[in-house]
Amino acid sequence: MALAARPEVLGFRVPTESGKALLVWGLEEGAEVRPPPPELRGLPRVTAGIADAKGQRSLFSVFSEFGLLYSVRVHRNAAVAGPGFYALVKFYSARDASRAQRACNRQRLFQKSPLKVCICTRQKAFQQQVLALRSYKCKELANYYLGFNGWSNRIITLQNISGFDVENEELGGLPERQCLKYLCVVEVTLPHHGICTRGLGIGEAYVEKGRDPLEFVMKTGNVQKLAAERALSGAFQKILLIVLENGKVAVEYNSAQEEPIDSLTDEELRGLIQVNDLSLEQLNLEEEEEFLSDFCFDEEHLLEGRQSN
Repeated sequence: MALAARPEVLGFRVPTESGKALLVWGLEEGAEVRPPPPELRGLPRVTAGIADAKGQRSLFSVFSEFGLLYSVRVHRNAAVAGPGFYALVKFYSARDASRAQRACNRQRLFQKSPLKVCICTRQKAFQQQVLALRSYKCKELANYYLGFNGWSNRIITLQNISGFDVENEELGGLPERQCLKYLCVVEVTLPHHGICTRGLGIGEAYVEKGRDPLEFVMKTGNVQKLAAERALSGAFQKILLIVLENGKVAVEYNSAQEEPIDSLTDEELRGLIQVNDLSLEQLNLEEEEEFLSDFCFDEEHLLEGRQSN
């Protein structure tokens, strides 16, 4: 009797765990479209050749059938490797990545020659780095696993906490730039799971004094939007998705991410918020750059790929 598969825990973080990325190589330059093999006939047909952006769309169309993708990056081969491309396809779920690898390895998919697909594992030195998803990625992940009606969000407070930066001129010490800074608190609610979380975000930009008033208005709007997006991402960091083998999803509150704002009332939050030692670097959500040197590869699949040449 087969043992039941273990549930998979997904957070609203950039997926860096082992087994969630695939290396795809053998991509042809200017590949012609061919009918997919019988086992993949249900996948969308690709009408573009492999060339950077077109290659990304082609790969996305195929691999997104197996689960939600975080990213698809296509790179040109090094000169010593000959013409063509390779790609890194990153899933949120290791289970989805494994299914995709088994189904797509040694398949032609959308070109004349078969593609080689192997599972990548993140090297240990890089596994400690944890990066929060940007707000639009959080929405994609929530919509995929919870449904469009499975969550909602609202802004509790948006406050101007602007100050002034003083930049000394060569003569005198008059302030030249105004610092625009807004703080936002956003609440995310999962009504079907009885979970409510809050996140805090700060947006900041500088405006040259005496410039066009329209620029000030536009930058103010951008800073407010940035603060709200960071706050939304912060609220999602406190949510864990428990994905079962049958596709059902449970949700848990990540108490390790709990903050003081979680216990305050709306009225308290809308009041004056004391901002002490808030580091913009901690709240700045940067996307991860993917480098081939960050990964190692499944030696068994690499060996299979060499033997098939």
